[in-house]
Amino acid sequence: MAKPIEVNDANFDEILKQNQFVLVDFWAEWCGPCRMVAPVMEDLAKEYEGRLKVAKLDVDSNPQTAMKFRVMSIPTIILFKNGQPVEVMVGAAPKNSFVARLNKHLPVSA
Repeated sequence: MAKPIEVNDANFDEILKQNQFVLVDFWAEWCGPCRMVAPVMEDLAKEYEGRLKVAKLDVDSNPQTAMKFRVMSIPTIILFKNGQPVEVMVGAAPKNSFVARLNKHLPVSA
């Protein structure tokens, strides 16, 4: 069963090189809204398995990647396609909000 994978400054580019959609949750341990979003990311990893890879990046431990993508507030969730950001979502939101925004970009599952 799919789960979000932990990524860091060192391996972030490798994750984006995979020829698929990657949803990255930029978060921090001390962030209350980030803790609210965490179970949603877990659900999305399971429900979109095979269509989407879900990753988490701790901005306190990995500031280079956060700066590269101009993450100013957390949680920031960025959907990447072929290594390029295609959707940016800032702040906690209900699962259906994330689903609606993901479905605009993801191909319909077979």
